[in-house]
Amino acid sequence: MIEVENLRKDYLVKGAKEGIFSRGKQKKRAVSDINFTIHPGELVGYIGPNGAGKSTTIKMLTGILLPDGGTVRIDGLDPFHQRKQNCRNMGVLFGQRSQLWWHLRLDDTYRLLKHLYEIPDQQYKARLSTLREILELDEFWQQPVRQLSLGQRMRGELAAALLHNPSYLYLDEPTVGMDVLVKERIRELLGEINRRDGVTILLTTHDLEDVERLCSRVMVINHGNLLYDGTMAELRRRCPADSSVTIDIDGEPSLPDSLRNVKREGNRVSFNFSRHMGEGELLAKVISQNHVRDISITEPPIEDVVRDLYEGGEAK
Repeated sequence: MIEVENLRKDYLVKGAKEGIFSRGKQKKRAVSDINFTIHPGELVGYIGPNGAGKSTTIKMLTGILLPDGGTVRIDGLDPFHQRKQNCRNMGVLFGQRSQLWWHLRLDDTYRLLKHLYEIPDQQYKARLSTLREILELDEFWQQPVRQLSLGQRMRGELAAALLHNPSYLYLDEPTVGMDVLVKERIRELLGEINRRDGVTILLTTHDLEDVERLCSRVMVINHGNLLYDGTMAELRRRCPADSSVTIDIDGEPSLPDSLRNVKREGNRVSFNFSRHMGEGELLAKVISQNHVRDISITEPPIEDVVRDLYEGGEAK
């Protein structure tokens, strides 16, 4: 399992000028004493705005960065000091960094990775055949990586991360630059390897639909602090973003004055309400005072829910 305890990372950044030629430096905390445990087989979304500390956390989990405080253990291994053992069990994809060889063709890149990871021939052929089909790699199979579009390269990067059948998969913006159809196929692939193979996945993304569709658990980080760790349903319940209600009523509608943002089109009435503010009783009153033919409730976009948590600054 992944065990993180009081994890902290600081950076030195340029500060105000000190004299004519020199510029002072100041310490900026990127990750601030966070704690979490991810059990084998979990698929966890790790979300936050730019600069929140997501990529820094993943770099410490993968052994790229040494923490300034706290501990990380991946199946009991220290990922920085036991990097070689840790790397054999992990796959990683950074949306803004490439692990592919820029001047090699994609097929040559995978043959090189086969030897680096000492993948047996039969396993390599079977795995690569599956990835080629699902990620539709054949259309650019023999092109140098430098000639690939961003979406094509990201598909190639994902195949490289999965080629050696890792137990842990860290994905930092894996669907950046991809069209809707390719995104859907990648979601299906990630869900499949998680369910079938039990691969533990930590996913960071700005596409919150990826998180809603895939993740049973979500962690929210902002300014280096872990604000929330739980289910998406519980996150929606805790944050006060409005739901919208549309009701078809027989006869003249009878509506309380306290309803917000009411819109009427004949016998159809739409308005907003917030479960967080106890407005469920208000909705029940509307239903009891009218002859309702149909009702639909639309949950707020997950972007609104998460934005409310960012702005609140702490978990509610």
